[in-house]
Amino acid sequence: MRARRKLGPNEKDNFGIVTPDAITGLRDRIFGTVFIVAIAVPFIALVVGAIVIMNIMLVSVTERTREIGVRMAMGARQRDIRNQFLIEALTLSAVGGVIGILIGLFGGWALVSRFGLPFVPSTGTILLAFGVSGAIGVIFGLYPAVRASKLDPIVALRTE
Repeated sequence: MRARRKLGPNEKDNFGIVTPDAITGLRDRIFGTVFIVAIAVPFIALVVGAIVIMNIMLVSVTERTREIGVRMAMGARQRDIRNQFLIEALTLSAVGGVIGILIGLFGGWALVSRFGLPFVPSTGTILLAFGVSGAIGVIFGLYPAVRASKLDPIVALRTE
């Protein structure tokens, strides 16, 4: 290459050689970073969403303490109160999950149609996303639900 480019022995190379290993290494470095970001950002969003669900449910329990007391005085069992708040947390997270799935599907469709690529959503991935959304609601709604079910009916009826 040096002779073809007519470079003298003391002149610096004005060319480079790229091997397939170098290209593979560059690709792995780029996609490695993209992969880490693609995992980290949704994980952080899930944690934030889970904390929001727990806070909403804790506020709901606090605001509805009197209602819980009335239900317990009327004969509702701890299991009934717990299940009521778990179903509420599950519904809240499921609705959020459906909205997120729809936004993801629409965004994916818009992106691939812009480049003329086929849009083939995976049913398994959609079901997994919905399942994770529901599981987050149940797991992070469990503490507020148990807290609500353990309220003393007499103390709950006295609160304003």
